[in-house]
Amino acid sequence: MSSFSTALSALSAYSTAIDVVGNNLANLNTTGFKNSTVSFFDLVTESLGAGLGETQVGFGVGTPITLGQFTQGAIQTTGGATDAAIQGDGFFIVQNQSGGTEYTRAGNFQVNQAGNLTTATGEEVQGWTESGGVLNTNAPVGSISIPTGTVLAPLPTNNFSFDINLNAAGTAGAATGSFSTSVTVYDSLGNSHIVTANFTESTTAGQWNYSVGVPDSDVANPPATPLTGTLTFDSNGNLTSPAVTDPAPQLQVQGLADGASDMTLTWNLFNGTTPKITQYAQPSSVSAVTQDGQPAAELNNVAVSNGGVILAQFTNGQQTVVGQIAMANIRNPDSLISVGDNNFQLSAASALPAVGVPGTGGRGTVQGGSVEASTVDIATEFTNLIVYQRGYEANSKVISTADQLSQDTINLIPNA
Repeated sequence: MSSFSTALSALSAYSTAIDVVGNNLANLNTTGFKNSTVSFFDLVTESLGAGLGETQVGFGVGTPITLGQFTQGAIQTTGGATDAAIQGDGFFIVQNQSGGTEYTRAGNFQVNQAGNLTTATGEEVQGWTESGGVLNTNAPVGSISIPTGTVLAPLPTNNFSFDINLNAAGTAGAATGSFSTSVTVYDSLGNSHIVTANFTESTTAGQWNYSVGVPDSDVANPPATPLTGTLTFDSNGNLTSPAVTDPAPQLQVQGLADGASDMTLTWNLFNGTTPKITQYAQPSSVSAVTQDGQPAAELNNVAVSNGGVILAQFTNGQQTVVGQIAMANIRNPDSLISVGDNNFQLSAASALPAVGVPGTGGRGTVQGGSVEASTVDIATEFTNLIVYQRGYEANSKVISTADQLSQDTINLIPNA
């Protein structure tokens, strides 16, 4: 009787299916996990009688095929600086301890002792690292090195400006006829200096004298030489001299006491062709000051931003790009082989991965500070579990019935 082997094949198949459901439920909260479904198929049938197919009896069910469902999981915001989630197709590329390439959707990354970006289980995330101020995403991918303990070199100030209104109703020699403001600038060593601008109204209508300089204590051989001159305004309060075509005034600071290089500070009086200084009948005031220098700074934080860009933030508030996470797009991801730790490897049936920057070439986008949740649906898995249980019980009953028929057949044999 073939019913024994037929039912036994079903018991084996349903047992495998229950194993798959159990694995799905076990990974209900695993970051980036993709659930698997079970696909059953029947075995070859046997034709009884004349062999014309009037009566066909199957030999049961084959070993089920499991298919990974690479659907989009929910994006969960974590706030983790190095966490990243993929929205769309594609995989992060990682390198295991033996140097093999693997692929994952789990973006709960961290930085190891060597300063490399890794997965939670220690595989090194692949991408591109900034070198010499250049991030070349056309180069081969490699482990992403996160700068630690980096000190950002200072940027000496070359330009500064004030947005000022000088009181047209002021009186020369009175409090309303004078105004002062200042801006902090930086030398080649990153030390700060206060540049003070003093304005005094001239006895000639529409003219203000200025003196711009640093404190005498900032230079090795005081006194410090200030920049002086005159500003002239027309009857509408617009700056006419210096004109936009004239050379911009420059403050020369030489022989700094801290040993830094001499400074040439250009005072920008115009924003394009619009004067930054006006003379209207309002109290003298400054609305904005600018300068293009920066002090030296230490690395404060490193985070993965949207697009997979790795940003380093320094104590002076400056942010620089230090790396880029790479992504691989695989046309038939269901052919990948799960190797544990949320990782996959290529199989013989897998298409070659297309590696590039997220958001290009059909690859999905990357969201920083987030991870992708498991795609397991608990309601669906419980439903499948009940269906597979009923199938197992039904085929157990087939074996019991076939066994009873066998016993009845044996009992037909007369006793010797």
